[in-house]
Amino acid sequence: MQFDQMKPDVLISGKTSFKIEVPYRLIETGKKNVNKALIVYLHGYGSNIKKFMKRCEPFLELQAYHLFIQGPYALYDHGRKNTVSNWGYAWYLYDGKRKQFVKSLELTSEFIQDILDKLINFIDVSRVCVLGYSMGGYVAGYFGLTRWKHVNDLVIIGARIKTEILQEQDWKNLRHLNILALHGELDEKVDYRNQQKEIERFRDYDISAEFRLMNGGHLMDLSYIQNVKSWMKTNGYVEI
Repeated sequence: MQFDQMKPDVLISGKTSFKIEVPYRLIETGKKNVNKALIVYLHGYGSNIKKFMKRCEPFLELQAYHLFIQGPYALYDHGRKNTVSNWGYAWYLYDGKRKQFVKSLELTSEFIQDILDKLINFIDVSRVCVLGYSMGGYVAGYFGLTRWKHVNDLVIIGARIKTEILQEQDWKNLRHLNILALHGELDEKVDYRNQQKEIERFRDYDISAEFRLMNGGHLMDLSYIQNVKSWMKTNGYVEI
């Protein structure tokens, strides 16, 4: 019998986990040994922890714990011009199908929750704010809707909070949330009207939610940061 006519026997077929290292950094600003807010920062697609920390430097003027986490999925540098530490990263894998999208968001949220669970034992936190931009905004929204016990404030920039994952009975659990959504009027990647509708839906359920339409596109520039800081201070965050 020819080799190519033989049918091989599959003895074992399965799946296993593969562990990778994902960097995060916790920064404390303001008075030491006092109860303060924890702000979690989630970058956009193709960014990394170093770039997003630089972008978000003005937030360090607030008295808080600042937690920067890098997305777990590396975007390979085909030109090989950068070392791994300078590659861009993503938060989830998405093939256009809702089932895969939700599955990937859940895995990433579990990963973020694991970091928070470890840190919360060592710092005195008064409230938790999750701030996400673009791809990080989709993760922040999902995390806030599914881990509502652990989140007080949500800031979503250039993304849409996907409320379709909620059941009718879930809305009552979200009434403690304060939500701010910022979106560029000229954003060509994510239409601002979709997010605007989501914020209106939150209001229909008596949840504190504000939508601010910005004069710009998808880029998270200084005007976005200034708006978020102003909103935070209005809601009790303290400037150094």
